[in-house]
Amino acid sequence: MAEEKKTKKEEVIEELVEAKKSVEKTTKAGKNSAKAKAEVAVKEEKKAKKANNNTDILEEKPKKVQKPRVIRYSKNQKAARELLEKGKLYTIKEAVALLPNLSKTKFDATAEVHVSLDIDPRQADQNLRTSVALPAGSGKTVKVAVVAGEKDSAAAKKAGADKTDSEQILSQLNKGKFDFDVLIATPEKMAELGKFAKVLGPKGLMPSPKSGTVTNTPASVVEEIKKGRAEIKNDAQGIVHSAFGKLSFKQEDLEKNLTAVLKSIKSNKPAGVKGVYVKSIFVTSTMSPSIKLDTSEL
Repeated sequence: MAEEKKTKKEEVIEELVEAKKSVEKTTKAGKNSAKAKAEVAVKEEKKAKKANNNTDILEEKPKKVQKPRVIRYSKNQKAARELLEKGKLYTIKEAVALLPNLSKTKFDATAEVHVSLDIDPRQADQNLRTSVALPAGSGKTVKVAVVAGEKDSAAAKKAGADKTDSEQILSQLNKGKFDFDVLIATPEKMAELGKFAKVLGPKGLMPSPKSGTVTNTPASVVEEIKKGRAEIKNDAQGIVHSAFGKLSFKQEDLEKNLTAVLKSIKSNKPAGVKGVYVKSIFVTSTMSPSIKLDTSEL
């Protein structure tokens, strides 16, 4: 009996030894094998070395120091800027009188006004778009085309319109020709112009009731444009840019034109704008420094 029990124990021990050997065989080729563990350790060591090298390179690289922006002006620009008082807010009369002294161009420069409005151009009820007749004219030659019926076209021709043949204008639009600066149309003709909206719109030539170019009396609008009219509308940043004459104009005429533009901006304040409307006003001419106006001049 004792011998039988002994042999059973030996059998159990032999089974355990064989099981241990089989486990060792499997771990030799698996993730837990000594070889696999050694390979992982080598890889980790390489990664650590690479990371240390990168940090050393980053530390050694000198940081770039941003130099302050230096604005360099020409002799003429410097001389012109010396005529301006720093921080002063000018009146319309003072600004218009100073404009010719600031201009150093060899041609008849255009007088411009730039008004920054406290509006959100993304909101439809906060956009400004209108026009104003300049009392002394704009000093520019403007080509006007009119799309209307026979009677209105004839009246527009007498008023000074350059193109009044509706069929010819529409056929030229079909060919992609735009040999005019302003296009005026009567309400009944807008249906014919509708298909050209995608082409005329981006060029600012599409007739619109807001700009006064869709009208039942095209002759009166032609007369107004030929005498001189300023388009007033804000850009994507809420700023109005408008020309109000040439520097060759008399000082009184420029004052009248500028006053008319500013009054129009004030009187056509969008319904959606509350509180402060005008943030700043600058007057300038082609290639000259700008003059800051007092906003109370509105």
